[in-house]
Amino acid sequence: MAKETYEQFRVDPHSKIRLRDFDPAWAGGKQRKLREDELKLEAKEHIQRNLKRLADAQELLYASNRYALLVVLQGMDAAGKDGMIKHVMSGLNPQGCQVFSFKQPTDEELAHDFLWRYHVRLPARGRIGIFNRSYYEEVLVLRVHPELLEKQKITPPKHGNAFWEQRYENIVAFERHLLQSGTVIIKLFLHISKKEQRRRLLERLEDPNKHWKFSAGT
Repeated sequence: MAKETYEQFRVDPHSKIRLRDFDPAWAGGKQRKLREDELKLEAKEHIQRNLKRLADAQELLYASNRYALLVVLQGMDAAGKDGMIKHVMSGLNPQGCQVFSFKQPTDEELAHDFLWRYHVRLPARGRIGIFNRSYYEEVLVLRVHPELLEKQKITPPKHGNAFWEQRYENIVAFERHLLQSGTVIIKLFLHISKKEQRRRLLERLEDPNKHWKFSAGT
């Protein structure tokens, strides 16, 4: 099961993938036919078994004071990024862990280069940092909404393929620098179907306890 899970979710370096080739409803193997409640219970038990291992690993990370860990979470709205932080990371000591959610940049952040606001929130040695959304938004959301680039006061004001290729190179160089400096990066993309996303968004509207999660801009 562990080997199958690893192979199902890991993307090899320099490989090209298509999200449509990955089943967002995958739940542990083609032959496993469990009800949704059974799958959730199994997932919770699996998380509980690993919380101790996670806590022990964090203590070693802090004691060595040589490396930092950066967990980058990406996913569409309602993909479950907040839930993952709340449940999967619940075994971490909050004194050695920081979570940052990146929304619209502030005026101060817009006055710097596009990677600045991420750089100043990187975890120190011995600590764990979790980015809820990240610098990848700079080549995802901004490609869909290029008008947002105007706020960054980019010079020159041309946003063709060469511009985006340069941004990709900047991000790769940024991550290479972090690795060389002792920061290990784990990048996770939470994949859900459009049908499931719609269900979750409607649930936020129908459940008063989840209204706070809904935004008209979603």
